[in-house]
Amino acid sequence: MALTRRGFLEASAVTAFGTLWTPGSRPAPPDFPADVPVEREAYRNWAGEIQADGVWTCTPRTAADVVTVTNWAYRHGYSVRARGYRHTWAPLTVPADGAADRTILVDTTRHLTSMTVLSAAPAAAVRVQTGASMEDFLGFLEQHGLGVTNTPAPGDLSVGGVLAINGHGTSVPADGETRAPGHTYGSLSNLILSLTAVVWDAAAGGYVLRTFDRADPDCAALLTHVGRAFVTEVTLRVGANQNLRCVSRVDIPATELFAAPGTGGRTLTSFVAAAGRVEAIWFAFTDNPWLKVWSVRPTRPLTSRPVVTPYNYVFSDNVPEPVSELAEQLLNGAWALTPTFGQVQYTTAAAGLTGTLAGDLWGPSKNLLLYVKPTTLRETANGYAVHTSRASVQRVVHEFAVFYRRQLAAYQGRGEFPVTGQVEIRVAGVDRAADVGVPGAEPPALSAARPRVDHPEWDCVVWFDVLTFPTAPRAHAFYREMEVFFFTNYTGSYAASRVEWSKGWGYTDSAAWADPTMLTRTVPDSYRHAPDPTWDQAVGQLNDLDPHRVFSNAFLDVLLPGTP
Repeated sequence: MALTRRGFLEASAVTAFGTLWTPGSRPAPPDFPADVPVEREAYRNWAGEIQADGVWTCTPRTAADVVTVTNWAYRHGYSVRARGYRHTWAPLTVPADGAADRTILVDTTRHLTSMTVLSAAPAAAVRVQTGASMEDFLGFLEQHGLGVTNTPAPGDLSVGGVLAINGHGTSVPADGETRAPGHTYGSLSNLILSLTAVVWDAAAGGYVLRTFDRADPDCAALLTHVGRAFVTEVTLRVGANQNLRCVSRVDIPATELFAAPGTGGRTLTSFVAAAGRVEAIWFAFTDNPWLKVWSVRPTRPLTSRPVVTPYNYVFSDNVPEPVSELAEQLLNGAWALTPTFGQVQYTTAAAGLTGTLAGDLWGPSKNLLLYVKPTTLRETANGYAVHTSRASVQRVVHEFAVFYRRQLAAYQGRGEFPVTGQVEIRVAGVDRAADVGVPGAEPPALSAARPRVDHPEWDCVVWFDVLTFPTAPRAHAFYREMEVFFFTNYTGSYAASRVEWSKGWGYTDSAAWADPTMLTRTVPDSYRHAPDPTWDQAVGQLNDLDPHRVFSNAFLDVLLPGTP
């Protein structure tokens, strides 16, 4: 069915709190705990690629309720899946085919949201339940003079969801910068001091709550559990809040920003050296990316506009009419307009930065780090993490840019337009366990930012995402070719790739998360080096903590299989 402009706008304006309920005729699950409300819900992920109607969804009021539901599920042969704000792409909650029979979704966002400051800066500790939104959590930290160095850009993410997939932002130390106490340049999973999870207890004959300190051998597997566990509460290390300045530029050609290493000029790494925090947004078929550069600035520069709330790019957070009109035409089959669509998106951003005085902003970190609202375009995205050294970052982005432009041109020459959105490039640190100040702490075992023990000189992760509309013809084939590039180009002593858990990967020519070689060999092997037993140990630990695989689904059964 053709998608109308009105339908497109409605799809892009569904809020994180909007639930789509469907009437049902089936009775409630048998013997379901009477004190835990349960309804059927229509599950939709961020871009609508994964959909399931009539999924039983409960809203526990306490962590003890989660245990009660889990033990009910174990006895009745159901699986339990934590459900936050559904701002995800990967089938970690519901499989890609939408098969959710005998599944109970647990909505953590209604009640499991409490937050408490346990100790003050400079190296503070904060306890938070995993259903709290990142926007609320960062706002709570700000109220207490606390903050983090980087975070994902959307605020409609649950804390538990972010930690499950090692959510991250963009940051490495600028030249001459010293890491502030309580902060990390790696992912948010690396800030965990302790966590409480629902795990199997053989002596009790059921599932119970258990708290794991960061130095506990089993904790490393839970820090980024990719959906194979249920964490109800975490204690995080955080630091004193920082004021940031964010300067946007749209005047640097991609040929200069992503130039070959050693050419000089306004390269991406020149901005990394100067500020340490960068993001490049490169709309398809355009010449100049939108470059954001954040820097730590305790006091406001004279040219910066102060901001007191997040989401300060109204031209991208709310779909402007020229963009929505072109999007409608693309979604209704006029894919040849893709180059025009890219140009309109770039022009809208460039004009919007000037027209809203958003090109030079300053304020508390939350207001500069959160900038994607639920009303932005609903696109799908692939995601890869390239480990390399700081000295090789420019080479990494240059080789990608050459490949990307060549592939876009080849497809265009055949009259095909698989990429309608933008490339997003960030540079962040690896997960150094020492940053949390806990003796015996290990980095998150399954984090895509976990350091490579055989390459200690690889101190950076370059994160790549390429966005498009889910129905763009040949998008999966394009993504498959790109995935092959990531895992064959970045090799040897120079760099290596891992997948970004929450995004698209494992491509065939017709589907994501479907290539058996990627799921069973390439992805696990990207963690096995030197040799490094951590991947297999972590999978074994998750199986020990949930031997009945209550916290799993058909996709995870392949990616993180049970013990033979």
